[in-house]
Amino acid sequence: MDQAPSPTVDEPSSREQRRQLWVLALALVLAMSTWFSTAAVLGQLRTAWSLSRAEASWLTIAVQLGFVVGAALSAATNLADRIAPPRLVLIGAVGAASANATLVFSHSFGPAFPARLLTGAFLALVYPPAMKAAASWYQKDRGVALGVMIGALTVGSGLPHFLNGMGGADWRITLLGASVLTAVGGLIAERGTTEGPYRSPGAVVDPRQIGALARNRSFRLAAFGYFGHMWELYAMWAWIAAFYTSAFDSARAASLSAFAVIAIGAAGSIYAGRLSDRTSRANAAGTAMRASALLSLFVGFLIDAPPPIVLGAGLVWGFWVVADSAQFSAIVTEVVDRRYVGTALTLQLALGFVLSVCTIFLLPEVRDAHGWGWAFAMLAPGPMLGALAMAALDRSRRAVPGSTRLAAGHGPT
Repeated sequence: MDQAPSPTVDEPSSREQRRQLWVLALALVLAMSTWFSTAAVLGQLRTAWSLSRAEASWLTIAVQLGFVVGAALSAATNLADRIAPPRLVLIGAVGAASANATLVFSHSFGPAFPARLLTGAFLALVYPPAMKAAASWYQKDRGVALGVMIGALTVGSGLPHFLNGMGGADWRITLLGASVLTAVGGLIAERGTTEGPYRSPGAVVDPRQIGALARNRSFRLAAFGYFGHMWELYAMWAWIAAFYTSAFDSARAASLSAFAVIAIGAAGSIYAGRLSDRTSRANAAGTAMRASALLSLFVGFLIDAPPPIVLGAGLVWGFWVVADSAQFSAIVTEVVDRRYVGTALTLQLALGFVLSVCTIFLLPEVRDAHGWGWAFAMLAPGPMLGALAMAALDRSRRAVPGSTRLAAGHGPT
């Protein structure tokens, strides 16, 4: 069931829209830098803390799990309606920065794991509210606006690799640097942005509506697409630095390559956002997923190729692997009754991040048994199946009278 059109509001000036969007994007770049801060220095931590392979994986997975818990609690308590999104971003950023900074005083996996859980939980108060604030400034061209925000998240996720690659910094400096950047990002969001005229209700969870969502074919297809996306994305991001460490002789080159591969996803996100506004959200997401699936099948097998080829292939994969991300939330807001959007988004988010835990844990197991080629190829079925779901969604939406505008990404979101 499609939601009713939004009430008429005063159109904001394009100049103010752009200012708000880019300030929010800058805030998100900085605030999300703690997400992969331990992944960026995982090699150093394994030596310093004598981490086992399983402990190293769980240290990366902890952020995913914490994010799921934080997002669910935020939605269940309706924090997005009780606290203005810019203020909520500040609270989340300061909390994540503080939790992440405690790692410099840790000496083992035991105290580090709950610190990373808390980091993920607080980041759940950063990413969704920032996206909500950006969407509140756009009705037309919302696809590209959300693409810019996902691009910001992407660059922020890669920042710790950049910090680590600048002169091979000690792991404590990298972690503290990421924490400082996160706190600064929160301050920028709180001081420099406000909600726009297209604000929407907060994401309230109502478990009683899960049955209704399960009967909504469009939602099921959107969710299957998102799950395929999550099967691939975070495992690739989590282990790409380890891949380049194996491929290159220089640790600095490996860190900077990992940063470049993750950060280039910002361009992919903006490209897919523009494509979604011109064609359809499902078409844009499906295009990205087909490309990333193809690349995951062979990038790992290039590990012994000349460094420019290994890096070049990774950059192309990095461009496409996250390009579809912004479109899944937009699709849900277009195919689900407005009353159920909060439940739908939270359910999709939670299941997707839990699914990503599986591939983050499995990838190094497959790598140790069969090499990087098969480890990355293991990620391909996710986007392959997701692309099929997006193709089915695009066909079904265009076949329903009156839904073409929504399928084209121009309906109310």
